Amino acid sequence: MTRSVAVRRALPTSPFKARIETPRKHFAVGDRVTHDTYGLGPAIGVEGDSDIVVLVDFGSRRERITPPYATMYKL
Repeated sequence: MTRSVAVRRALPTSPFKARIETPRKHFAVGDRVTHDTYGLGPAIGVEGDSDIVVLVDFGSRRERITPPYATMYKL
């Protein structure tokens, strides 16, 4: 048996705050990005409409960055 994932909706009378979904980050080839660990570099490849992997050239190394892109920002 598989369980279906039900989305919990926030009731207007609830004392708890509703979860705010953060906007997804999208990157394209040629975007200049900064990463907290690796530094600055251009995005040289994108797989799956930037939802799967972003390949970034950081000068001394090339890294495949996967979501969540919490430590990577577009400049």
